[in-house]
Amino acid sequence: MTSFGDLLGPQPVLLPEDSDAEEALLNHADPVQVAAAHPAASIAWAHLAEAALQRGGADGDTQVVNHDIVAAYAFARTGYHRGLDLLRRNGWKGFGPVPWSHEPNRGFLRSVGALARAARAVGETEEYARCLDLLEDCDPRAAGELGLD
Repeated sequence: MTSFGDLLGPQPVLLPEDSDAEEALLNHADPVQVAAAHPAASIAWAHLAEAALQRGGADGDTQVVNHDIVAAYAFARTGYHRGLDLLRRNGWKGFGPVPWSHEPNRGFLRSVGALARAARAVGETEEYARCLDLLEDCDPRAAGELGLD
């Protein structure tokens, strides 16, 4: 049985740890340096995207597109694509559970969440909806954990 109760569905994908990148970020290393040293680590790109969104004011009521918002979009898109590569190498077929509860999955899921916020900020409503759908498909709790509910 999968973690979401679908007996016929695929098993959840549990990504391997990227302990070097994760440890560096936990020790407050500069995410720019972590992304440069570990470009396949979605978690580093998620950190960069989330920081750029915050600097750019993406959570405010009135949104002005600025350099930070566009940079956040690019960082999040990179983390998303690097995460897709890793998911596919670990058996994901483009659908099925990617549980939030498994810490190494969070780099990918956070990148998708940041991409959703950046897409919304630049007015790309279809991409925003696709990101929310992907989060829902991966783990119904993910959007709420990322403040996107």
